[in-house]
Amino acid sequence: MTAPPIPAAGSAPGVSEAAGRTAVVRDALGVGVAVGLSGFAFGVTSAGAGLSLAQTCALSLLVFTGASQFALVSALGAGGGPFAAAAGAFFLGTRNAFYGLRLSQLLGLPRMVRPLAAQWVIDETSAVALAQRGRAAARLGFTVTGASLYVLWNLTTFVGALGASALGDPAAWGLDAAGPAVFLALLAPMVKGRTERAAAGLAVLLALVLLPLLPAGVPVLVSALAAPVALALTRRSGGSGPADGPRTGPHGCAGRRTRTRTGGRDSR
Repeated sequence: MTAPPIPAAGSAPGVSEAAGRTAVVRDALGVGVAVGLSGFAFGVTSAGAGLSLAQTCALSLLVFTGASQFALVSALGAGGGPFAAAAGAFFLGTRNAFYGLRLSQLLGLPRMVRPLAAQWVIDETSAVALAQRGRAAARLGFTVTGASLYVLWNLTTFVGALGASALGDPAAWGLDAAGPAVFLALLAPMVKGRTERAAAGLAVLLALVLLPLLPAGVPVLVSALAAPVALALTRRSGGSGPADGPRTGPHGCAGRRTRTRTGGRDSR
């Protein structure tokens, strides 16, 4: 009987790596397209608040953080002063600085690239990058998500502001919920342990209670306090977060390296 041909060395890892990159690009483009379409909603809202087409497009090009943009135009549309509206938008956008602290270590970008990459540090790019395994995959996910979302967000902002009267209420199209829905879908797989579930539940509770009491955007920032509170409570109760109990391998064995003397060598 003739032996089957042996595949070339290294072919399987190459195929696996290519499939992994394809999956990252697919997921990143999915996020970029889904959230980028909500730029229609911002364009319509901004035009309804009295901003010109140039002002609306400048906000998307230069600010590029949806929550802060919506907070700014909503405050202006409600009759607020420009300085108060800008202060609220700035305060809401400070969360991106915390994303940047984590992403700077994960991505390890060259110094000359960091100022440009900082423009793309937002909720969606951070979530996609942090969900990857390895620096190369994180860089790819961050870049594809940022590029697709930036282009599509600005394009739909322009179209939305230009045809605001024809598009009508963006809520009727469901565009106002596209961004939050995608972000929740990205975060859901990360909520596994007791600490994560406690933090998520407490954050939702804080946001719902404070929503009718505080200005737009502030309840979301306050709900971030749920993370240290949940961590302190689980530590006090003796929990260890995502890995309560001993770590086990695929066959239920304890996750420790064991050495067995076989043939004069250590097998692990």
